[in-house]
Amino acid sequence: MSYEAYKNNQLGFTTRQLHAGYNPAEHYRSKAVPIYQTAAFELGDFERCIRLFDYSEEGHSYVRFSNPTNTVLERRLASLEGGIEAIALGSGMAAISNTFLNIAKSGDEIVAVNTLYGGSTTLLNSILPDYGIVGRFVEDENDIESYRKVITEKTKAIYIESLGNPGMNIIDIEAVTNLAHEHGIPLIVDNTFATPYLLRPFEYGADIVCYSATKYLAGHGTTIVGAVVEKGGFDWLNGKFPQFEKFYDEYKDTIGKDILDKTMFTKRLRIRYLTDLGAHLSPTSAFYLLQGIETLSLRMREHVANAQKVAEFLEGHPKVLSVAYPGLKSNKYHELAKKYFPKGPGAIMSIRLKGGIEAARKVLQEVKVFDYMVNVGDAKSLIVHSATSTHFGQSKEEREKAGVYDDTLRLSIGIEEAEDLIADLKHALDSIDE
Repeated sequence: MSYEAYKNNQLGFTTRQLHAGYNPAEHYRSKAVPIYQTAAFELGDFERCIRLFDYSEEGHSYVRFSNPTNTVLERRLASLEGGIEAIALGSGMAAISNTFLNIAKSGDEIVAVNTLYGGSTTLLNSILPDYGIVGRFVEDENDIESYRKVITEKTKAIYIESLGNPGMNIIDIEAVTNLAHEHGIPLIVDNTFATPYLLRPFEYGADIVCYSATKYLAGHGTTIVGAVVEKGGFDWLNGKFPQFEKFYDEYKDTIGKDILDKTMFTKRLRIRYLTDLGAHLSPTSAFYLLQGIETLSLRMREHVANAQKVAEFLEGHPKVLSVAYPGLKSNKYHELAKKYFPKGPGAIMSIRLKGGIEAARKVLQEVKVFDYMVNVGDAKSLIVHSATSTHFGQSKEEREKAGVYDDTLRLSIGIEEAEDLIADLKHALDSIDE
């Protein structure tokens, strides 16, 4: 038997989404990844216990730190993303918040764009400031000088989304990466809406990628999961990150200098935050996510094809004021979409309606195939009024900076027959003013 697909990162994406990171020979030759439903693992002997707890030996002791099922998931994510190491967490917000806590301490700042998921904006505006970490927001995400204006000596990272929520704006990742590295700080990209099938930010210089893997990676609306992937190679010892210098000195002799040089962000994230703050992912949820990933590329092709058809229909409907989808030639981000998303710019879009909030309410009442839910990235099509859900609690000014208006609906296009989705939306839109 010479099965080696699990360790060959030269294989194609669809092949790796099925095989990467899992060697059946290490798991009683089970072809499916087993669920290790246990709270703890036998330590073996006295000396091995010490090696596990000083991290000189990789292994499993307590599931809040690691689990073999989760390890397979993390290796697969790292392979698909083109990163050196990944960590799975209990939710997308756990991934983002733990990433920020790992990179910044009291007195530090994180530069971010306004076109973010509402929870991320709230985290930077209202929660982290209580711990001394301040979010500084870019005035114009399309102007590189706007980023430069808010970067200070206290800035520890720039944070963007590859496809903005819900306006689907695209940021020039290469330009922002170059600016971040010019200042000795990393670029963090939330790649939830794109997935590594449509975009791998590391190929354009990004350093850290975050996911709400609940969405397209899992794909079926069944599991809450987050993930963080490290590209590897960023210089965390450049003088701007004293917490990493302390961590390096503490573990360079046990974990090893070479390993830390490549994976210090994820090593510290696991040891300092995943373990002690407890945002671990259950192995059953890891198994469900692995099941979803096995069909990721197949689903994304259908999602994108349907989204293009739906967007083109909506653009021509008389009750629609505008459609925010970069796949449309009329969209201001269409050229960036061709650069960064040659396979298609995802399957989320937002529309503004003629008739304001009452028109939005009417559409939500009349759709029969689209379901009224805050989730996205499901195989089934979903619709929501962002101002009263995902961006609820934000001021009108904050919402509008993110592209959220009272007349805005966000659509997550599923993999149903496109003709059924279009017919459903046509019925709902035609019913406005009836």
